[in-house]
Formats: sequence, structure tokens, C-alpha cells
Amino acid sequence: CSFLAAKPATMSNSVQVFGRKKTATAVAHCKEGKGLIKVNGQPISLVQPQTLREKLMEPMVILGTERFADVDIRVRVRGGGHVAQIYAIRQAIAKSLVAYYQKFVDEESKKSIKDALMKYDRTLLVADPRRMEPKKFGGPGARARYQKSYR
Repeated sequence: CSFLAAKPATMSNSVQVFGRKKTATAVAHCKEGKGLIKVNGQPISLVQPQTLREKLMEPMVILGTERFADVDIRVRVRGGGHVAQIYAIRQAIAKSLVAYYQKFVDEESKKSIKDALMKYDRTLLVADPRRMEPKKFGGPGARARYQKSYR
């Protein structure tokens, strides 16, 4: 897969994968462990805003918690706003699990995970390329122009 950004494993099996949304970037470090998922050092259950926490839990809900039981995932996120960060984190978590299963478990289970995630929501594995268009002169935004008056 092209999205694998794996570092060589020193003592334990680990992969490092990123997720992006707008200007937010989340880097997920996935290694064998006992089911911990932390975002910027705090448990995933404490991530703010609370209304978007369900979005973060989507990979766990789709795949079931047993797939996450033997891995620890640590996510660092920076840039963007609250919503963009949430989307970047969920993408990083999903991609890191796929990468981990491909590298250290087996291709069959990796394929089943990837298919389940793709069937639910493509943005869990594929980054959204849309970016904000820069503002130009002669108008209030990128495309809108100021109103024209003849008198």
C-alpha cells in the first residue's frame, strides 16, 4: 500500500501512519499492546468536543473492539480546527490498524478490515484532497465579486 510510512521496528512490531483533513495532520503510532488508544497523551474517551467523539469511535464500532484488543495506538495531532482534527485522527487510527495487520498479522484479515472500512466510509482510508481556495482581489472571497453599480 502506498500510505505505509513504517519505521523499522526496534524492540516491538510497530507502524507509523498519518491521517489528514484540510490543514490538520494526525500521526498514529500503532504497536502491539493491550488495547490502549491515546490522542495527544489522553485516552480517546476524553477527546473534546464530546459531540464529535462518536466520529472518533467509528473505526472501533465498525471493526469491533476485539481487533483493537492486542494493539496500542498513540496519536499526535496538530493544525486545523476541531472537526478537521477529529477526521484526521479517525483516518490515522483506521489506516494504522490496516498497516499493522498487513505488516505483522496476515493479508486476509487486513483485506477484511480494509473492505469493512471502505464499505462504511471511504474517507477513513483515503484523504480528502479539498483545500481552501485563496481569496483574490476585487471580491470578498475566492470566487464572489463585489456588487456592481451603474449609478
